[in-house]
Parts: sequence; structure tokens; C-alpha cells
Amino acid sequence: MIRSLWSGASGMNAQQFNIDTIAHNLANVNTTGYKKNRAEFEDLIYQTFRTAGTPATEETVVPTGIQVGLGVKTAATQKLFEQGSLQNTGNTFDIALEGRGFFKTILLDNTEAFTRDGSFKIDSNRQIVTSNGLRLDPELVIPENIRIETVTIDALGRVTGEDIDTREVEDISQIYTYRFINPAGLLSLGDNLYRVTEASGDANEGTPSLNGHPKLIQGFLELSNVRVVDELVNMITAQRAYEMNSKSIQTSDSMLQTAISLKR
Repeated sequence: MIRSLWSGASGMNAQQFNIDTIAHNLANVNTTGYKKNRAEFEDLIYQTFRTAGTPATEETVVPTGIQVGLGVKTAATQKLFEQGSLQNTGNTFDIALEGRGFFKTILLDNTEAFTRDGSFKIDSNRQIVTSNGLRLDPELVIPENIRIETVTIDALGRVTGEDIDTREVEDISQIYTYRFINPAGLLSLGDNLYRVTEASGDANEGTPSLNGHPKLIQGFLELSNVRVVDELVNMITAQRAYEMNSKSIQTSDSMLQTAISLKR
């Protein structure tokens, strides 16, 4: 009965963590480029009273052992990089990624970070930056002689624009994308940013639309890949599991009270 108390408590803790994960997903249902998290669990060690295969007689062994589990623990939170829906914004510097990959930005401490959020802006220096003012890498600066509204970004990442004086289309820059062997191993920093870890592997730079790199779509944004209905179903399941674990604690407590009352 004491074991069941701790097992029930571990189950409640696990489902609370599950609810925390689901709530975070739902909170980011409108976050551009957000990728949902999934909580994963594993059972704790087992207390073994008899091991399967123990000799029973000179010719036979015990076919099954006697073990009791000691509860559950959180094993991992998996970031699921499924493609989100694309929304047409018509904004020149909104760029959606269709496929697996990331943009690279430079943080304020000059380290690298990666993002799926393509809602870029142009600052007073005619430089393309994120909503938090972080620069793209390689840097993308629109020259003074290029009319802003004529800037075009094609599926291959080539940036062109019309010269104010000559009215001719000129090449401005090239946007590259980055892929990882294990994107789920990236470290989430918040602000729609990820950092490289040993688990993710190094960033593989490439030209958009080529060799498995994502396609760039100008004037679109990738929405969150959170499905509200799925998360609500997961929430109900987690709530019921939480209730059942609390019920197992109540039942064990009631059994302990009965056992104690026998002495009276």
C-alpha cells in the first residue's frame, strides 16, 4: 500500500507535467513558426520478488516472475517539426519555409541562433531583421538605390529589386537555409529561436529548394503546427489520468486506515 501511494503520486506529477506541456502548446497556437511539444514518459524501476527463469524443480523453471512497478517519470519532451499551415499576408518581408529547415540569425552576443519565424522587418538602416531586431545571417541590406516595394525573394532565396534610376532588376543578396540531422535536439531559447547542441548536430547550410532544403515563399507566414482539437483531447485524457491516480492514493489510504483499525 505504501508503494501504491508513491506510485500514485508519481502519476499525478507526470500528468501535471503533461498538462503543463499541453497548456504551453495551446498558449502558442497563434505563434508564427511554433512547433508543438510532446511529453513522453517511462516507467520507474521494478521491485523484484521472484525472477522469471528461477529453477522450480530439477527439470523446470518458474515461467513468470513477481515484480511490482514503482510509478512513472518524465522521459523527454519531443519537439515535433511537422509543417504548419501557410497564411498569405502579402507583406514583402514575410517569408515562409516549406519543408525542413531554418533561417539563421545573429544574437546580441554575436552567437548564432536559428528560427522558423519568417516575419522579418526592415529597420532604419534598410537591414532585414527579426521582430526583436536580430540580423539575418548572411546579412541582408537593401541598397539605397533599390525601391523597397520592388524587392522580390524567390524560392531559391535570391533577393532582387528594381533600381530607382535605371528601372532594371538587380541582384541584392542570397538567403540560405540550414538543416540539422536531429532538429528535435535543438535547444529552445524562447523568442522563436533555437540553439545548436551536441544532440542536434551541426547546421548544414544550403540553397533553398535544393538538396532537401526548404522552399522559400515570399508574402506568406508559417503558422503554428498545434492542432487545438488534438490538444483538447490530450488535456481531457491527462485530466482523467490525474483523477485516477489521485483515486488510487485515496484507495490506498482507505486500506491503510482499515489495516490500522484492526488493532483497536
